[in-house]
Amino acid sequence: MKLTLDDILDVRAYERERDAYRRRIIDLKSRRRLPLGTFISLIFENRETIRSQIQEMARAEQLTTDEEIQIELDIYNSLIPGSGRLCATLFIELTSDDSMREWLPRLVGIERSLVLRLADGREIRSYPEAQHESQLTRTDITSAVHYLHFDVTPEEAVELEAGGATLVCDHPAYREEIALSRVNVTELLSDLRN
Repeated sequence: MKLTLDDILDVRAYERERDAYRRRIIDLKSRRRLPLGTFISLIFENRETIRSQIQEMARAEQLTTDEEIQIELDIYNSLIPGSGRLCATLFIELTSDDSMREWLPRLVGIERSLVLRLADGREIRSYPEAQHESQLTRTDITSAVHYLHFDVTPEEAVELEAGGATLVCDHPAYREEIALSRVNVTELLSDLRN
């Protein structure tokens, strides 16, 4: 279910509950985060992780009007998974200007290089979220953050539950993989069943 204005607290109300709320979100994200090699990670988003992002943005930018909040809702609601779709944010976590100059040009196309490989060998390939796609990659350099979708059929969801999956990056410049834990799989299945 998409977020509405009623789901976003005003800045003062959010400030009162922020510490406890952030602890819950950190715990939630720890079950949804997958480190992939030395400097890439994915967080599979859900309604609560996106709500926290909007709350923090409203706090940081002092967004106080319904119109300002609605702009953020319109941008980020597309990152909330639904039946048959997983959504993730990919982070290229480079810490120096030199490493960014080296790697961001090499990783053009990374947004289409992530695969959930099921135990039976089927693969579910990532694709960029349409609203953000044109902003995130040029032909000569990529962004450090990408918003991805994975479309999962009911049969693939059954296989995910039964046998788990491996997250694979098959980009020519960055080949890595990590097996999803049972906790990761449970989180993803909860997204697919909403």
